[in-house]
Amino acid sequence: MPDFTQLNAIPQPLLAWYEQNRRILPWREDPQPYHVWLSEMMLQQTRVDAVIPYYLRFLQALPTIASLAEAPEEQLLKLWEGLGYYSRVRNLQRAAQIVVREHGGALPRDYEQVLALPGIGEYTAGAICSIAFGLPTPAVDGNVLRVISRVLGDASDITRPQVKAGYRQALAGLYPAGRAGDFTQALMELGATVCLPNGAPKCLLCPLRGCCAGYASGDPMALPHKPPKKQRRVERRQVWLVFSPAGVLLHRRPDKGLLAGLWELPNTLKEEEPFPLAKRGLSEPEPVGAARHIFTHVQWEMQGFLCTAPRPFPVPEGWRWANLEELEEEIALPSAFSAFRPLVLEHLQ
Repeated sequence: MPDFTQLNAIPQPLLAWYEQNRRILPWREDPQPYHVWLSEMMLQQTRVDAVIPYYLRFLQALPTIASLAEAPEEQLLKLWEGLGYYSRVRNLQRAAQIVVREHGGALPRDYEQVLALPGIGEYTAGAICSIAFGLPTPAVDGNVLRVISRVLGDASDITRPQVKAGYRQALAGLYPAGRAGDFTQALMELGATVCLPNGAPKCLLCPLRGCCAGYASGDPMALPHKPPKKQRRVERRQVWLVFSPAGVLLHRRPDKGLLAGLWELPNTLKEEEPFPLAKRGLSEPEPVGAARHIFTHVQWEMQGFLCTAPRPFPVPEGWRWANLEELEEEIALPSAFSAFRPLVLEHLQ
C-alpha cells in the first residue's frame, strides 16, 4: 500500500501551475453542466484538438439537454460522424431523456444520481460533479493514474479496480475548498501536457517534480505499471464501392455489436463469398487501394473494390442508395471507411 500522505504536497504547486499554463478550451470557459458532460463524452478516446469543432457544432445544433433528448437519431449520428464509438452519443441521448423526464431537464447535483445515468462511469461522473458543481469528486482516468503512480513511485497495476479506487479515495481528501473544478482539471492537464502518455515526460516543466518519486528515481517512464495489452484480432475485409445513377450503395449494420445500426460501405470477410449483391449486372470489380482501421479489440485490413451498375437495381431491406447530398447532410458513415470517402464523393459529384 503506497503512502498517500505524499500527495498532500500536490494541491498548491499544481493549482499555481494550472493558473499559468492551462489551455483555453470552450467547455472550460463556460462550464455549464451540459457543456462539461458533452465535452467529457466526446473526449473519451479522442484528442482535445479533434474534439473542439465537433463540440461547437453539436452545441450549435442541440444547445440544450431538452433539444438533445428530442433529436432524431440520424441527426445525432451525423453530428457525431468521425468521432467513432457511436454508443457514446446514443447513451448521451438516453441519459438526456432521463434527465428531462426525472430531473426537470437539468443534471442532478448529486454524484450517485449522475453516475446512474446511461454511459456515465465513475470518471465522467467525477468530472461533471467537480467541474460543473464544485464537488470534491475525483475524476481518475489514465492521465491521473499516470501522474499519481509516478508521484507515489507506486508500481501497483493501475488496471486493477482496487488501485483506481485507492487513488480516488486519496484524492478526494485533497480537494481545496472552492477549487474542486480547477483541481480536477489541473490533474488532467498535467497528465495530458507534461506527464505524457506516449513519450518522455517533461519533468523539468512539472510543478510536482519536487515531490515526485518517479522523477527522483531517474526513470519516471518505468511507471505506471500495467500488463501488456491483448493482441487485437485481425480481420481481412473486402470493401465494395458500388455506384449507379442513384448514388452509392450502403448497407445498415446489425442493431447490436460493432458500429451498431450505422450505414456502411458493404464489406465482406475475405473468407466469405464475394459481394452479396454481385449478380445485379455490375461491372468487373476494380481494386482501388487498401486501408486499415483499428478498433479497440479488432483491426480491419481492408481492400477496396469499385463496381458500377448502368441503372439502380432494387435492394432488399437494410440496403439503400445514397446520393451526394444525403451522404454529406444526413448519413453518418463510420470513420472506419474514411480512406474510401474521397473516392465515394468524387464518384457522386
